[in-house]
Parts: sequence; C-alpha cells; structure tokens
Amino acid sequence: MGSSPIPISPRKLRSDLYTFSSQEDSTSSTPLVISVLASLLERTIARNERISGKCRWALPKDARIHVFECCQVPNMTIQSFLERIFRYTRVASPVYVVAYVYIDRLCQIQPEFRITSSNVYRLLITTIMVASKFVEDMNYRNSYFAKVGGLTTKEMNKLEVDFLFLMGFRLHVNVSVFESYCCHLEREVSIGGGYQIERTLRSMCSGDIKSEGGGEENDLNQLARVIRCSSY
Repeated sequence: MGSSPIPISPRKLRSDLYTFSSQEDSTSSTPLVISVLASLLERTIARNERISGKCRWALPKDARIHVFECCQVPNMTIQSFLERIFRYTRVASPVYVVAYVYIDRLCQIQPEFRITSSNVYRLLITTIMVASKFVEDMNYRNSYFAKVGGLTTKEMNKLEVDFLFLMGFRLHVNVSVFESYCCHLEREVSIGGGYQIERTLRSMCSGDIKSEGGGEENDLNQLARVIRCSSY
C-alpha cells in the first residue's frame, strides 16, 4: 500500500495534549498522543525483554503486581489497543498523559515491576480508566471499560483496587507534573524529527481490526480470551 506517512510535529502534539473532546463527539480524530505513547511503551518493553534475557529480575515484594499478567500476549499491537480504547470511550488526550504518569509512578514505587508484552494491556486499560476518573467530569462505568478491554467487570474491579494499593493511592497529578510529562512526550517527537504514522496502520486501527468472517465480535472474543487469562 503506497501510502504516505503522516508527520507528528512537537507543535501538533502540544496542541493535541491540551485538547478536551466530548465523549459524545464521534467525529473527533484519534489523539496524536496515542501513537507517541505506544512507541514509548514498545521501546520500553523491547529494552526490558532484552535485559531479562541476560539477567534475572528481583522477585516482586508485593504479589499483587502479578495481577496485570496475561498467560498469552493478545494478537494486537499496543497502538491498536489504545485506538480501540479511544474508539469506544472517547477519553481526552490529557487522560493518556495522566495514565502515562501513573505507569511511570508505579515503576518508581514498585521498582521490581517491569513493563512487558504480557502485562502492558491490562496495565493500560486500568491506568486509563483510573486517569479518566481523575481528569474528566463524566466517566463510563467499570463494566463498560471492562467490555472495551476484554475483561469481566469483576476482573476490572480487582485490577483497579490492586492498582490503587500498589500505588499507595498516590493519584494526584499537579499542573507542573503534567507539564513535565507533556514536555517529555514532545521531546520524544522532536528527537526523531517527528513521528511518522503510516496511514495504513491508522486506518487498520480505527477500522475495527477485523478477521475473516467474524468482524469486531471475533476481535473482542479473541481479546477477551487472552486478557482474561491472568496468571495471578
């Protein structure tokens, strides 16, 4: 598919990071921050898995950290998963920034925790749901986020509670912290001269990644089978 890439400049990203859109606005475009966040997480996972092949991680002191683990990695990219969350929840760009703050904060509070391809999906749906409650005035119920993430309501509730305790309920994000993380995301874009997002990838993500004969329903069923399979 000979499609031309879409550049993301730091200026475009900054404008996007401070944009709030209504959950009822079905015409709003996918936030640029999703692509940058997905790229950051993919690089972090690659680094962690490369290191894990050379040495053993220390065992986590808090067993609850395993609650994010899946037995099998979903057949879906991180960007596709983030696109799916946005498509059905329409959470604003600042929510993804705050979720990013939470993920980084969790790694600092729980230094034995490492982001991997087997825990990133549950971690994302949990942090985005909690960040939405912190940032936005109107939120979807846990049961709705559970369905979007391929989980049961009981599993979603447990993930939220365990996450809160793992964080020590340190959820407040002040303006200066928010600004610093926005600046970090902007630097990530500027270092490479701007992220390049393939139109084909974006259309595939926003077009309900469909498998033959099953469409969105098969996609959700596959996601549910994988993400519900926790090793905890």
